[in-house]
Amino acid sequence: MDIQKIGEFGLIDHLTKDIQIKNQSTKYGVGDDCAVLHYPDKEVLVTTDLLMEGVHFDLTYIDLQHLGYKAAMVNISDVFAMNGTPCQITVSLALSKRFTVEDMELFYQGLRMACDKWGVDIVGGDTTSSYTGLAISITCIGEARKEDIVYRNGAKETDLICVSGDLGAAYMGLQLLEREKSVYYSQVDEAKRKGDKRALEELAHFQPDFAGKEYLLQRQLKAEARGDIIQKLREANIRPTAMMDISDGLSSELLHICKQSHVGCRVFEKQIPIDYQTAVMAEEMNMNVTTCALNGGEDYELLFTVPIGDHEKIQELEDVKLIGHITKESLGHILVTRDNQEFELKAQGWNPL
Repeated sequence: MDIQKIGEFGLIDHLTKDIQIKNQSTKYGVGDDCAVLHYPDKEVLVTTDLLMEGVHFDLTYIDLQHLGYKAAMVNISDVFAMNGTPCQITVSLALSKRFTVEDMELFYQGLRMACDKWGVDIVGGDTTSSYTGLAISITCIGEARKEDIVYRNGAKETDLICVSGDLGAAYMGLQLLEREKSVYYSQVDEAKRKGDKRALEELAHFQPDFAGKEYLLQRQLKAEARGDIIQKLREANIRPTAMMDISDGLSSELLHICKQSHVGCRVFEKQIPIDYQTAVMAEEMNMNVTTCALNGGEDYELLFTVPIGDHEKIQELEDVKLIGHITKESLGHILVTRDNQEFELKAQGWNPL
């Protein structure tokens, strides 16, 4: 169905008419000039992400349902990174004429799957036309007690540096997708050059080579916010001193924490968690796997520091890895390699500008 047939408000109503409110703080959601939210005893957390087609995502290899899921999760992740609880999101879309009502249904299916997973309400947004493809702007609103909020500037000397999950897999998933996309288009170009209509017809059924790389694809196409880690930290009575999610790469995020906390750090290469598929893919593509883990980005794992007294508690937490410690600012930001050489840690992660 052409979106023009039902118009902007018809599309909004079509996509949101059966949304059920989950949070007491949501007094009124979609349907008026503003959503109405109520937070009597807690701090309000607000984060916004803008995702642009051709910059942040490529519809050649991500479908709209996965895109909706990922768009919501990357915002929800930011609230968890403040040690908060995500409660509401608003969704704004700029659409070109190539998108249909059915396309937006798929997008909202993914969006709502992510929101349902973490009990988040969709409370509003906007739609408009676009001449350059799809643009997505999502704002996530969360809550936290004042004393529970964790900022980036709280790391102290001797604190332990920890990460959840493993690193570099999302980046290697992207490299895999880009490689197979390149293979496909090179074959199309070759068939066109030769005027081979049969080859072009066969390429309509082109199957990329993803065998044995499923985990890498999942990490790239289906980002997961680590609210489970936040819950584990609370249950273990561990309050991080500084925290952020890893969207632009471990090195960039750790340097953000160090800069805002006025501290240095020592990170040990041998302790950086890397999945087997990530290592195999990096070797296959002749890339340094540690560089991928440090700078790849889009892992959406949590990077956090804790007091040294929590060492035993951290050791007992599943899916959390101790990778280094905080030092005096004057000692710099050091990566200690597997053979005990020391290098200055540099921010080489994702930069959208």
